[in-house]
Amino acid sequence: MTKIGVQAMMLKDSFAETGAFETLRKITDIGYHAVEISQIPMTVDNVDDLVRARDELGMDIASLSTGLRSTGMPIDTLTEDYDKIVADCRRLDTTMVRIGMLPFDAMASLEKVLAFADETNEYAKRLADDGIRLYYHNHHIEFAKYDGKLLLDIIADRAPQVGLELDVHWIQRGGKDPVATIRKYSDRVAMIHLKDYRIGQLPADAFTALEAGDFKTFMAAFTGVVQFAEVGEGNLEFGAIIDEAVASDAEYLLVEQDDLYGRDVFDCLQTSYDNLVALGKSDLF
Repeated sequence: MTKIGVQAMMLKDSFAETGAFETLRKITDIGYHAVEISQIPMTVDNVDDLVRARDELGMDIASLSTGLRSTGMPIDTLTEDYDKIVADCRRLDTTMVRIGMLPFDAMASLEKVLAFADETNEYAKRLADDGIRLYYHNHHIEFAKYDGKLLLDIIADRAPQVGLELDVHWIQRGGKDPVATIRKYSDRVAMIHLKDYRIGQLPADAFTALEAGDFKTFMAAFTGVVQFAEVGEGNLEFGAIIDEAVASDAEYLLVEQDDLYGRDVFDCLQTSYDNLVALGKSDLF
């Protein structure tokens, strides 16, 4: 059954300040009972707290995050920490891990993307032997075209053992329809990020720049009004998105917001929860 949870990237400050257990207790108080671990160091203490949250709070650890090799982010990598990743998954009853984005150096050329896909596919085979599924999370860059073919299709074709974790905000920002994209990849998708797409208002200093004749600053503000938003606070049609996700047998729908624009993270998660309940999706929590 499809379950709505939280992407823990937006909770990383709370994890660092109050610990994993207390952070997850707060989101269970809102109504969430699943979490994807991202940008959270998998230290002994954090893993112990995640186990405690699972056992005492009923928190479902949907997936863990990884990468091919270290880039300075606080994640265990497949090349350097493979055995630990498998051990953590088994301890947390987690059967999915995900790569959060295309490595920066792989963005330099199609050849480097193909090399990334080849290496990732081999790790997906190895993980499968250990009972774990590997997924790849998109941003907007995967909707660039090479000889008329979307980069996301190129990656998906080149790494057939790797599933897809679709992000509806980044799909929209990439110029594609989230509902149609979920349907297109329904046989590869187990997790979907619920993140709204809002057009903000031009700030006052943009008009100050305009009055001063600084058209470059004004135009930067004009083209930069796309924002991340709480679910239901932007322009995406989440009723249709979630219906398609459920029809595609997605296992987890994970609320995420990359920038909170000064709001408290738990207030943002409460807003998303309330809006999803108002959409009639309370049964998915």
